[in-house]
Amino acid sequence: MPTVRLHDWNLAPVDAIALQKRLAGCVERTDRLDPVRHLAGVDIGFEQNGAITRAAVVVLAWPPGASGEFEPATLELEIVEQVVHREPTRMPYVPGLLSFREVPAALAAFDQLTVTPQLVMVDGQGIAHPRRIGVASHLGLWLDLPTIGVAKSRLCGRHGEPGPARGNWTPLVDGPQDEVIGAVLRSRVKVKPIFVSPGHRVSLPTALEWVTACLGRTKLPEPTRLADRLASRRGE
Repeated sequence: MPTVRLHDWNLAPVDAIALQKRLAGCVERTDRLDPVRHLAGVDIGFEQNGAITRAAVVVLAWPPGASGEFEPATLELEIVEQVVHREPTRMPYVPGLLSFREVPAALAAFDQLTVTPQLVMVDGQGIAHPRRIGVASHLGLWLDLPTIGVAKSRLCGRHGEPGPARGNWTPLVDGPQDEVIGAVLRSRVKVKPIFVSPGHRVSLPTALEWVTACLGRTKLPEPTRLADRLASRRGE
């Protein structure tokens, strides 16, 4: 699938930070989604002590006419396509610049897809990032697709404790003006919450709606859970 070429990847950290600050202004925090027929989950990790970046993408069919009201025990989304791509890691680990390590491999995986998703969930941060451009936002700009960040831990910001029930959430805020940059979502009873943030072309209410609609039996929404499972299986 085609992507928008935004910049070169071979950048010094100081130049990458300056680029992030410019690109953050291009991230759209309001809804601009086509009707969702297919949605993708993305998991990006590393192998061989960080020398190899691995990107797994799973494309799922969204049931026609689905309202998003599924029970956790009954949600089953059909896998229509899946790709795992590995390539040499391009940048050493630098806090706040993880997308420069991860996104190139993800783009190469998307290049292999024959089905274009209308919505992408990424295992990582969206705007819940010190410079408001985590991996989900960065990837969304390149793909020009709506993206949502679904992270297992907090990168920045402050929050209270969400309620105990599945679907309870509390805002994730940052900065002196308490800017809302995401939500801390209880995705499963008696389990630590996940961190949901808009990536690109998606508002926070819509991001929460989709992540909640995609919750199955486990802590993670099905798109990122299945991408993580694919990555683990192919890595054996």
